[in-house]
Amino acid sequence: MIFKLFSLPIRSLIKLGEKIQEEADQELYDLNLIQQQLIELHMLYDMEELEEAAYIEREQELLNRYKIAKEREKNQL
Repeated sequence: MIFKLFSLPIRSLIKLGEKIQEEADQELYDLNLIQQQLIELHMLYDMEELEEAAYIEREQELLNRYKIAKEREKNQL
């Protein structure tokens, strides 16, 4: 009984951490959001507001996230 009393806050904290992780993953791997970010990135580059090296690095990061998001989507089906 005492153990349950002391472990309750810890279990609640763990559940909260898991929920935060889940929400962060959903946002990080949201296909629509990634597509929008790719469009915005391309526009910034076209308007010469972004250097080529920064563009390439950010584009690769977004494409990697997109690939992971597509794999996660496929695995959920």
